[in-house]
Amino acid sequence: MKDKYDFSQGKRGAIDPMPRGKTRITIRIDEDVLDWFRGEVHAAGGGNYQTLINHALRDCVQRRQQPLEDILRRVVREELSASKSVNKSKRVVA
Repeated sequence: MKDKYDFSQGKRGAIDPMPRGKTRITIRIDEDVLDWFRGEVHAAGGGNYQTLINHALRDCVQRRQQPLEDILRRVVREELSASKSVNKSKRVVA
């Protein structure tokens, strides 16, 4: 450790500048919800739970903005696909 440090070129404020398009806020999230997101990141081997929450919120917003017809088409496609895979697994080969 040095006896003296030169802070003459130092600047006050955050160490990392805030990226464009990002806003720092404070919110309260239920512990079980936060634990789930943290667990998902841990299970994935790392990452940022805040990014995962951001993706989940963005997905929710985008789904709410979709026209009802698009949502119904997506649900029907998913159900038909699931039905086909269930029917294939029930087939018995004689």
